[in-house]
Amino acid sequence: MQQAETRTHPQLETQTYCGARPAPSGWTGECGQPGGQGYEGRVERVVVLALDGVYPFELGIPARVFGSAEGRYEVLTCTVDGRPVRSNSDFSITVEHGPDVLRTADTVVIPPFALTDLGTGLPEGVAEALRAIRPGTRIVSICTGAFVLAAAGMLTGRRATTHWKLAGLFRRLFPDVDLDADVLFVDEGSLLTSAGAASGVDVCLHLVRKDHGSELANRVARSCVVPPWRDGGQAQYIEQPVPGPTATSTAATRQWALERLGEPLTLAELADHARMSLRTFARRFNDEVGMSPGRWLIQQRVVRARQLLESSDLAVDQVAGEVGFGTGASLRQHLHAAIGVSPQAYRRTFQAGRVS
Repeated sequence: MQQAETRTHPQLETQTYCGARPAPSGWTGECGQPGGQGYEGRVERVVVLALDGVYPFELGIPARVFGSAEGRYEVLTCTVDGRPVRSNSDFSITVEHGPDVLRTADTVVIPPFALTDLGTGLPEGVAEALRAIRPGTRIVSICTGAFVLAAAGMLTGRRATTHWKLAGLFRRLFPDVDLDADVLFVDEGSLLTSAGAASGVDVCLHLVRKDHGSELANRVARSCVVPPWRDGGQAQYIEQPVPGPTATSTAATRQWALERLGEPLTLAELADHARMSLRTFARRFNDEVGMSPGRWLIQQRVVRARQLLESSDLAVDQVAGEVGFGTGASLRQHLHAAIGVSPQAYRRTFQAGRVS
């Protein structure tokens, strides 16, 4: 595949602004309620670029998720020429906008499309449309949308993801991209890539959480009837032998552990709760979750710590104790390893964006 002209998109700090435009006149929220429930802040414009062969489900994710964020986002859909595009199903899709709206976007989302249309380079008109995006604009891909970003040279030397089934093809075409096919999405600042289908929901919720904090993201998730955060990564969805009908699940033990994150849980205690041997429990856990019990516990403790840093005024040492890290130093180490910032920096960022 020929590489398109490389464009520079500098990595940005975590964004806590609410956007660049006022809420659209007459905006209506979920269930016909007034837009934003009185929200009068600035609204971010999200532009979704529908390519020929677009997947309809993923195309609708940004409007569904961001449209449930109580008026904080405006979502527009465009094509490279303003004309209808074929979907990968048995119908075409008509949009209201052409590529000019890409120049006005704060965030651009590229949903997946049929790779048969990719050919040996970017689809006709796509390279020109991408050049219309302002430098520094946040760009998000879902599933095969990552192929477009890679073909445009935007992912060179960066970490990215796509659907696990396409990992081999992606690596052959773009060996200069650091592909991680085990995760649901990758946040590289101004560039985010997500895996297949429902991971588009995950990355959009992540952006709501990143922009406005976990309280709003949780409300959006409830409105969309989806979990605000999914455990594990793509590994849990990769085809593998299905446990027999009599096999015991580790789900109950995971829930039990989540209610005791502040305790020094050991693998032996987890296995004992599940009534399995250590070896069986570790194998079953990895099959179901896609990671080891120890790694999962650390992940859940980090998630809970982030929630407390966002929503409480507990001291860092107190947060560490609440989630089972013991000391503030341990929390700082694990939080930095997970997201690259200190607890204090994380709290400043997300409490600044908390909804009063």
